Amino acid sequence: MITLPLVSILIPAYNHEAFVERCLDSVLEDPYPAKEIVIIDDGSTDKTSERIQAWIARHGHEVAIEFAQRANKGITATLNELAARAHGEFFRLGASDDYLLPGGLEAQVGYLLRHPRKGAVIGDSVVVDREGRLLHASGMTDLHGADKRLYATDQGIRRAVITRWAVGGPVALLRRSALETVARWTEGLRIDDWDLFLRLAASDALGFIDTPVCAYRLHGANLSKTRHRATRIVNLEESREVAIRRMGLFDEPCRTLLRAQIHYIGAKVAFLQGKPARVALRLGCYSLLRGWAAIRPSAAHPRPEEA
Repeated sequence: MITLPLVSILIPAYNHEAFVERCLDSVLEDPYPAKEIVIIDDGSTDKTSERIQAWIARHGHEVAIEFAQRANKGITATLNELAARAHGEFFRLGASDDYLLPGGLEAQVGYLLRHPRKGAVIGDSVVVDREGRLLHASGMTDLHGADKRLYATDQGIRRAVITRWAVGGPVALLRRSALETVARWTEGLRIDDWDLFLRLAASDALGFIDTPVCAYRLHGANLSKTRHRATRIVNLEESREVAIRRMGLFDEPCRTLLRAQIHYIGAKVAFLQGKPARVALRLGCYSLLRGWAAIRPSAAHPRPEEA
């Protein structure tokens, strides 16, 4: 009899009272048998915690589940705590407003078992609205405009992660050992997923299966975040800093792509701030020089720490 590896479903929950029970139901609906749920309510101010507790009262005998509730610490701190509490060989990333699709766990576990040198695998998602109605059959292509052909090779994946991180929803399965190798999530970041997967892609540890493994839900809260100018500026500026910090992990072709991204981000931030076009371009060039300096360390300006 084959013993299947345990998969820990890690769910950071925050103010998703309308969606969290659907998320938890989807774990039960997936037929993969060796699984546990680890969920933390990260200081919700609505009834998310009450909904989770009610779900556990109904279904806690059907699946192993660990639940914690505490004050808000942010997404990266919550993900690190979830990983520390988990017992599985593999970690499936969840989100309390999205839900898993049946068969996704088996497909992703199967990939990592067949590819022991890979530390993580991502899949695709379908995109649904607040009520669960289908909006897009592929989050990667229909929502983010990705070219899936890039994900067929390690070099293509590195290029895709650098230039267009086209992941919508919780589509990743990680080995516990790989997550520990890249030092887990960098706390304090808002764009935690891009930073983590840059580090994985740099060591050719990231794989891809062209299979929808989750439903990514578009609703009022996450749409407003992506459209809010100040939030977009903060996220872009953080993306620029992450690109500078991680540049030293890559070979020269990928560094060239990262430098181009730094230039583009700098110009876009200036544009969103209302700067004239020529000023925006100059600020973009300044961002490019910062990125260049990050991989040309001197005695006076050492390379940023690769934490």
